[in-house]
Amino acid sequence: MPSTTLPDPCARPSARHAADTNERLARRRAAAKLGWLTHATVYALVNTLLLTVSLAGGRGWALFPLLGWGLGLAVHGAVVFLATGGAGIYDRMLRAERERIARQPGAGR
Repeated sequence: MPSTTLPDPCARPSARHAADTNERLARRRAAAKLGWLTHATVYALVNTLLLTVSLAGGRGWALFPLLGWGLGLAVHGAVVFLATGGAGIYDRMLRAERERIARQPGAGR
């Protein structure tokens, strides 16, 4: 179960708002990266099965779904990792995103 850190209820309202905004952004980014990791895992498992069936039948038809889906996976990865600036478990990703957001200029606004 992912651990959460709640914002300080005694903090200034603007600081609490910034902490809430940063938390939402960190969670969204970590979820996107975890989504890509799931996509890549399914891609590898399914295409291994398709290649096995294809090669057992003496044909190379599995190359087409491998390339097509691989292109989709590459685009998904580019959007997730290039758009967010930066693999592991959800907590590690979430912690990294929190740290990255806290270092950004204007993060306390």
